Amino acid sequence: MPVALNHIAARAEELGRRLSAQRLNRNLTQRQLADAAAVSINTLRRLEAGDNVSLDTLIRVMEALDLGDRLEALAPPADVRPVDRVRMAAGSERRRATGDGAATATPWTWGSDE
Repeated sequence: MPVALNHIAARAEELGRRLSAQRLNRNLTQRQLADAAAVSINTLRRLEAGDNVSLDTLIRVMEALDLGDRLEALAPPADVRPVDRVRMAAGSERRRATGDGAATATPWTWGSDE
């Protein structure tokens, strides 16, 4: 299912607003943050407006805002490879009873309370 472009644009604008708020919370001007991130001020303005910028720019700005550790949340490392998930699922499948256990049980009869 393709992602709606208006949804992506709204998410980008929200990310830009949040980055701008982080900048303002640190009492930084756009010029100061752009210099710290080694990007142009116009690129920073585009990012804060939610316009399309490179992944490199996003990482640089987040690092300059001391938010680099939050990049892990964007794509956490995979603990289990997909092929391992298939192997684990195959090993945990229920198996059919062989019927050997039923032969050792005493048969139930009417009037038996056991």
